[in-house]
Amino acid sequence: GQLPINTSLINNDKFKKAVSAMKCAFKAGICVSELVATAQEGEKLGSIIVPSGKIGFATVCSATISGVLLKAGVPTEFEFGGILEVRNSKPRRFVAIINYAATSLDPSEQFIRSKMTSVAEVSRIGDGKILGVFRTIPALAREIFSSKISKLKEIGIGGVYALGNTSETLCQIPVNLNRVGVVQLGGLNPVAAAVEAGIETENIAESGLIDFEQLYNFWQL
Repeated sequence: GQLPINTSLINNDKFKKAVSAMKCAFKAGICVSELVATAQEGEKLGSIIVPSGKIGFATVCSATISGVLLKAGVPTEFEFGGILEVRNSKPRRFVAIINYAATSLDPSEQFIRSKMTSVAEVSRIGDGKILGVFRTIPALAREIFSSKISKLKEIGIGGVYALGNTSETLCQIPVNLNRVGVVQLGGLNPVAAAVEAGIETENIAESGLIDFEQLYNFWQL
């Protein structure tokens, strides 16, 4: 099958340093998946052709879960992308949000560009700010959701950081009647760690689809 990916373009001479900076996020599990893909200049990664002097780096997009749920007959509502405050390695609250309906750009791209994350700090001490996504699902679908998430974990895809209860406020975000809140990790968190280390990247969220067979474990890099 195919999965949606986020693609980041990194200068050739900075790629090894970027990979080193990303290690903390993957080691701490602040990612949707440890599965990644790379491409050299002139090659295609999703819908992106890597330009001269760059290396393409792809991470699994958090929207992967949407596709799986839709096939299972579970409608989901993406509410927003935001900056999620973490305390003691647990999600606490969203301190900045951008509604998907209010922007044509992915919120994660904008937050990374604004240098609002501290992924490396969260990886190291459990406190700081990371990229997060908030969605809701029908309360009746909570059991199906949990089942599908468990199956995804078996093939190395996760990213669900918190799952609420029916009509329960989650990370200080109110949830409508008969809905359940879900907090997911942003797929670009590892790249945010590289940007925090001073490495420039060009990020394109939801940059197309990739065959599952083209993905490999980050630690093979």
